[in-house]
Parts: sequence; structure tokens; C-alpha cells
Amino acid sequence: MLQAPELSPEQVEQDKVYQEMGLTDKEYDMIKNIMGRRPNFTEIGIFSVMWSEHCSYKTSKPLLSKFPTEGPQVVQGPGEGAGVVDIGDGQGVVFKVESHNHPSAVEPYQGAATGVGGIIRDVFSMGARPIASLNSLRFGNLNTGRVKYLFDEVVHGIAGYGNCVGVPTVGGEVQFDDCYEGNPLVNAMCVGLIDTKDIQKGIAAGKGNTIMYVGSKTGRDGIHGATFASEDLSEDSESKRSNVQVGDPFMEKLLIEACLEVIHSDALVGIQDMGAAGLTSSASEMASKAGMGMEMNLDLIPQREENMSAYEMMLSESQERMLLCVKKGEEQEIVDIFKKYDLEAVAVGEVTDDKMFRLLHKGDVVADIPVDNLAEDAPIFHKESKVPVFYEEYQKMPDYKPEVNDHAETLKQLLQQPTIASKEYVYDQYDSMVQANTVFSPGSDAAVVRVRGYDKAIAMTTDCNSRYIHLDPEVGGKIAVAEAARNIVASGAKPLALTDGLNFGNPDKPENFWQMEKSVEGMSAASLRLNTPVISGNVSLYNESNGQAIFPTPVVGMVGLHQSLADITPSHFQNEGDLVYVIGETKAEFGGSELQNLLEGKYFGKAPAIDLDTEAKRQEQLLDAIRAGFVSSAHDLAEGGLAVAIAESLFNEKGLGAEIQVDGDLTSGLFSESQSRFLVSIPEDKREAFEAKVEDARLLGTVTSSNRLVVRNGDKEAITEDVESLQQLWKGAIPCLLKSKA
Repeated sequence: MLQAPELSPEQVEQDKVYQEMGLTDKEYDMIKNIMGRRPNFTEIGIFSVMWSEHCSYKTSKPLLSKFPTEGPQVVQGPGEGAGVVDIGDGQGVVFKVESHNHPSAVEPYQGAATGVGGIIRDVFSMGARPIASLNSLRFGNLNTGRVKYLFDEVVHGIAGYGNCVGVPTVGGEVQFDDCYEGNPLVNAMCVGLIDTKDIQKGIAAGKGNTIMYVGSKTGRDGIHGATFASEDLSEDSESKRSNVQVGDPFMEKLLIEACLEVIHSDALVGIQDMGAAGLTSSASEMASKAGMGMEMNLDLIPQREENMSAYEMMLSESQERMLLCVKKGEEQEIVDIFKKYDLEAVAVGEVTDDKMFRLLHKGDVVADIPVDNLAEDAPIFHKESKVPVFYEEYQKMPDYKPEVNDHAETLKQLLQQPTIASKEYVYDQYDSMVQANTVFSPGSDAAVVRVRGYDKAIAMTTDCNSRYIHLDPEVGGKIAVAEAARNIVASGAKPLALTDGLNFGNPDKPENFWQMEKSVEGMSAASLRLNTPVISGNVSLYNESNGQAIFPTPVVGMVGLHQSLADITPSHFQNEGDLVYVIGETKAEFGGSELQNLLEGKYFGKAPAIDLDTEAKRQEQLLDAIRAGFVSSAHDLAEGGLAVAIAESLFNEKGLGAEIQVDGDLTSGLFSESQSRFLVSIPEDKREAFEAKVEDARLLGTVTSSNRLVVRNGDKEAITEDVESLQQLWKGAIPCLLKSKA
């Protein structure tokens, strides 16, 4: 007998309660047709979270199908907790990025902390040991008390969870723009290492097999978190703090070790994290992927609060919980493993063959839903797409020509721009050395973690310049992938694959959907040309506050392989006397640049152009030169252009300087943000061999022992600055902004 103690089906329909849960009238009618009756309150709650954008990708699926997802290196593509690529020796790298934007906007510490915890669970649910965490963060400018609070608390949340769970936080990026003031972005990435024979999948297969619940007890935190993440932020969002979960990193640490032991048990059939939509998503997805059904008795769910309803239990997003499918009769083996770690493993249901998702509570059937309609066959909607007027206006604008009279002063100002300035204030709070395998920690182009016992290492990075994507989403999408690959190559590794964190505004607005469409097309083109397939990812839409959308921000998390530890290449200059080269052509391209922002306080015009064939060629040639032992350091040219890259290459406590010659237009030469460029230093005796291998390399000057940066343009000394003074400006910028009065 169907019961809904909270509200009757008639009341649900009459009061349109389903709308409060995020469902439209059309979707509610679809649900009635599927069920052949009116759904009850619990069933509506289950549909609402499973059909939310966060869980179903109902708006973005048509776009995600454009991504290249296959390649000889791909072991597991999209569809599981995380993707896997082969790195030889029977090993794979497991990785994924996930957003926690809306929770972080209303409860920044716990929002960020649980974002870290959730992505780590996605990785170890695959059977991999987490070896590194990264993040990609966006905030408004640091000139209001609210933004400073969000920034500080998000960083504290990442540190508070990551430092306790025992996974090093090794890299990431932080950018600042007014468009993120009301809607910060918090994207967390985790990388794990696995023997490919041990890969697990989130399936509930085998009729009669047991469903087991392990980890923390279920409480009332996080209820409707997936739905909350699928709507615009507004002044009412503050009232939704209960939609933000609370994490326990010490419990997660135990859960990691227990799960990494249990994967070696023959009793285990499948395992999945209870992430967004908690029990509902993990249970229904595991059954649907296996072509099966599932029945659960909610009376058996471990609960930390009294009198929890079926609705509350199924929609809770309490943290540090996993769902396992175990061979019938072998449950005790699983119980014994978890008991060693002081964790409960409780049988709560079984696999059925009727493809129904059935829930029992206090002797009644409280939900009975065709499981595929929740997961595999959730609806897909094709949204209207329209070119924004501002994009057409940008394309018609003449090329922006900045006026710079004092290039030394401009460099100083750029080094203090929050997006360029040192993020030491942030990453000094992170434990980047736990596990003792970190080679390059935060502050390098790419983080590098060695694979213990082997002559190889993993490079990893997160990247996205949303300003370019705002100006031209297709070109900007290409640049986001290419820049991530450049960072990997600059570290001496071959890019393998990427995970995407697609952060956009409200897709119901045709202009926003067009930005999504074009960004994905650009990213797909770059992924295909650079042989970096998309193997996992996340979509976060409705990133708007008070009707104002963020810049489209499709974050790229990329992983690469160092074939030998000898290939690992620093981003800073290393030796006096080394020759300094720029690889690639510099043009007068300032649309979306840091210089444009500094001088005009806004972004307009055309994004920098990118040719993917040229990009691929330069990356391949530089990587060949690194592997041949010709390169002392390599650094991607990004925000701020050549001048900022040179300065950053000197900020390494070695007391080095550089003498540089820039010919032609000095402003373009120093501050243009033309793409597909690297700054490298090489030993003088490698000059002939290096130039023969890298055809677009142009000699700029030499590394000196003077601790001074000297830039000449013709016979004129355009910049003569003490490196230590520049470094202090760069390092002190963010702490100064945080201390200043709003």
C-alpha cells in the first residue's frame, strides 16, 4: 500500500509542491505518465533530485555528446565515478573534477570542505588511492567584506578537510572578477593511482545480492542539495544553509582505507559514493547501470537523528557514506573488514530483476518507481540558443590598442593584480607534502607527484581563462584546453586526458545556452587535436545571483605523464648564463587581457586567436627538447604576457636576474596575451641542438646573477628593476587587499 506521511498525492498536486522541489508542470505530467498515477511526496522528492540538472544533465547531455571520449590511453571514460587513463606497468590514473558552488556561496567553509570530500570519494570508489587534490576557485574582486569572507572561508574549508584526510593539495588556480561577486566558483579535483586490474564500478548486479550501507549515519543535512545546485542564487539562498552538508575528514580517512581493502574481496560486486542526491542517486544509478532493480528497507538505514521520514533519508546528502553491492551470503566478510576501521557495514536491501526502485518504511511501500526513468532514461531537453548582442558588438570592434607610457610601472601594477599575484597566502594553508611524493607543489605551471617505485611521475593542472570565453566562447574553449596542455608540457610531461568542470549561468536564457554550446565545441576541437580526450567531468549551471550570470567558466583539469623523472622541468630560471627564449609569435592581442582590465576596468573586443595545429606542433617540439635534455626551465605564457612570465621565472629565491631584448612594439612584446607561447631557458651549449628542434624559438637574452631584471627595446632600457622588490609586490598583493578596509 502506497503511503506518504508527509503529504498525500492529491495535496502534492493541488499545492504544486513539486514546483518548490524544482520540477516544472511539464515534468510533473511526465512523471504521472511514467507512474500511471499521481506520485506521492517521497516519490516527487526522488524524481526532483534525479531530474535536477546536477544529477541528470538534462540540459547539457546533448552538448556533452560532442566531446571526444576515446583513445588508446583511455581505460574508463565518462559514466563512472571518475575516469581512468593508462600510464603503463599495469597502472592507471583516476581523476575527476566536481563543483560545489552554491553550497560555498551560503556556507563557504563546509561548502568547500565537502566539495573536497566528495571528489575524493569519487576517486576511491573506483578502487584508486587518492594521491593529490587540486582546486579551481573564482571570487569577486577583493574589495568588499563579503568577498573577503567567502575567499578566506573557502580556502580554510579546503585546507581544513584536505589537511586532515591525508591527501596532499598540490595545485590549482584562483581568479578574481566582479562577475563572481555573488556566485563564487569552487571546483575540486582529485587524482588517484590504481592497478588497472582493481578498477571498480558502481553497479548493483545479480538478483538477490545484498545492498550494504557503510560510513557515517544519515542525518538531515544536505536535503535537496542537488536541487539547490540547479537553481539561481538569490537573496533567499541564505535560508538554504540546511542544504549544505557537514564533513568529517577523519571519518573519510577511515573510509578510504576500508574501501581500498574491500576492493580486494571477491564478495564485492559494486561500490559507489553517496554524493549529490545521497542514497537516491547511488542506489538508483547502481541498479539502472546493471539493468536491474533494487528494494531497500529504510528502517535499516543508520540514522543519527530521530523520526526521519523516508523523504529525508532518501534526499539527505550527509557526507562520508558509500553504498556497496555484495554477493548474497558473503556479507560477513564485508562487515569484518569495515569493523577493523570502526565502521559499520549494514545490509539495507537487495538487487531485484524487475527494474523497479522500491522503498519500504515502517511496513509500507513508500516509493515504487521504474528505476531507468530516474537514471539512464531521465529526460533530455534541447534548449534554445541565441547569439548574444554583446558578442556581435565585440567582433565588430577595432583591435584594442592600449597606451602604456611607463612599462616598468605597468609591470609592477600587473604583478599586483589579484589574478596574477602570488597565491602563496592560499596554498601555504594547504598540506602539499603529505604522502611524501610531491615534486612540484602549488605555484608551478603544473603540480608533479612521483609514482613511488617507478621512474615516472604524474603532472596535473587546472585551467580556464573565463574572460576569453566571455568574449568568444568557442575560441576561449580552445584556449582553456590548450593552456592546460601547455602547463603539462612545460613541466616535461605528455598530456593524457582531461576532466571538465562546466560552470555556466541559467541555460533557460538562450544567450547563456549559446555560450555553453560554443564553449563545448571549442573545447572538443582542442581535445581532439591535442589528443586529450574528456574522460570525466561535472556540469554546474544556474550560476547567477540576482539575475546576473557569471562569465562562462568551463574549468579544465588535465593530467599528464612524465616518462622519466629526469624529464621533470621547473618553471623558474635555474642557472646563470642560461639563454632565454620565447617560443611562438607575439601579436598585438589585448582583448580580455590583464592589461585591458588594468587600464579600462572591463573586457571587450576579440579574444586572442589560436591555431590548434600550431599549438600541437609547438607542444610536441618543446616536449621533445625537454626529453632530449636541452631545457633548464619552461613556463607557459598566460595572464600578463611575456613581462609577467619573465618576472615569475625569477621568483625562486636563487638570486638570479635576466637581461632581455624586446624588439618592435614594446607594449605588445611585453604585455600581449597571444596564445601558444612558452618561455624557456637552456644551457648555452645546447643552443644549436635546441634551435634545430624547436623552430619557433626566438632568443631574448640571458639569465644573470645580478638579481635585476633589465629589459631593452632597441638602445633604450625600458625596465630596470630589482627582482626582490618585484617579488615583494607580487607576494604582498593579496594579503594587502585582505587587510585593507572594504
